[in-house]
Amino acid sequence: MDQKYEGEVAGRSATLFTAAFNQSTATGTYVAMESFEGTLHGREGCCNFAHSATTAGPSREDELVVIVPGSGTSQLAGTAGTGGITVDSDGTHRIRFDYELDQ
Repeated sequence: MDQKYEGEVAGRSATLFTAAFNQSTATGTYVAMESFEGTLHGREGCCNFAHSATTAGPSREDELVVIVPGSGTSQLAGTAGTGGITVDSDGTHRIRFDYELDQ
């Protein structure tokens, strides 16, 4: 799956995504690995991040978003952090990172 990012995180990513999901109860868990290329807070480069969550109807539980340590390149070398994902009622996904950039 390819994704596009706009805002403080701007660029694109290629994502490997897998899930175990029960359609009748809207319950399941997903795991994803993303390879991101773009800018983070105006700094350009690439990095990888992983995320997962469990859904039970409309709720998201046990969410994990982590930038893969050591995966940053160019101006994103040394980037580290965690984050979260918010899903709007229209299905739009919004990611946020709590991160540190090497100076």
